[in-house]
Amino acid sequence: MKRRQFIQAAGAMTAAAQTSSLLARDPIVRTGPPRFQIGLAAYSLRNYFSFMKGKQRPPADDGPAIDMVGFMDYCVAQNFDAAELTSYFFDPSADDAYFLNLKREAYLRGLAISGTAIGNNFTVGLGPRLDQEVADAMAWIDRAALLGAPHIRFFAGTGSQLASAPERIVEASDALNRCAEHAAKRGVFLGVENHGNLTSDQMLELMRRADSPWVGINLDTGNFVSDDPYGDLEKCVPYAVNVQVKISMRSPDGKHYPADMNRIAKILKDGGYQGYVILEYEDANAYDKIPAAHEALRSALAAN
Repeated sequence: MKRRQFIQAAGAMTAAAQTSSLLARDPIVRTGPPRFQIGLAAYSLRNYFSFMKGKQRPPADDGPAIDMVGFMDYCVAQNFDAAELTSYFFDPSADDAYFLNLKREAYLRGLAISGTAIGNNFTVGLGPRLDQEVADAMAWIDRAALLGAPHIRFFAGTGSQLASAPERIVEASDALNRCAEHAAKRGVFLGVENHGNLTSDQMLELMRRADSPWVGINLDTGNFVSDDPYGDLEKCVPYAVNVQVKISMRSPDGKHYPADMNRIAKILKDGGYQGYVILEYEDANAYDKIPAAHEALRSALAAN
């Protein structure tokens, strides 16, 4: 083979290999050192919103009531870099103009919208319910694009459903891939969260079955209920497209214990993670405790 032909053939093989790598959810290859932008999830102040999953309710009276703009003001006041606008708390009458206005309000505050989040379940089994779950998820992908949110948190389903019915992993993966095809057109990452007692092995199997570079893991540090949750985090961090940090962890016997922020920070650094690290505060006295939790997280991530 002549040299020119060899170079052309080699180039074609390289391009084919690169294309092939984009058709599987391989571990994410990043360049440069770890980099973090720290944000707060609206779920942290869930008790103070007037809406919860489309239903109106009275906000708690032990702190200021807020809406999404008020939440962004709180993030600015607490010097967060970003805000995750959890979908549960939007006014159910919200239209396109509402989401575009939130994008505008965030920009004027110099606050990044790190993403949004939905509560879907793709392990309910084939049929109308799963079809509706997919349709609802696609609608939220469109809303995330309107918000300018680069990421949307997805739930695959529950670990028990995946374990009891092996076909559910295929069904959930197919549903996820259908959504990913739509998300790719809108420029939105889908982060599958380790929610619902999914194990790290189940999470990795979902990643192996993902066929889009727009799919990754929304890695929640408090959601692995196992004897080695830090080991589970280490396994999954190469696939992380968003990280949520809780101040507590839970053992298999249901006991809560403080998360080791320094150990979590080291896992993210050793894994080369670059991106948003979102504090999701789930304990009591949110208004009183979030500032200290924020400082602990920021300090751990900044330490060498």
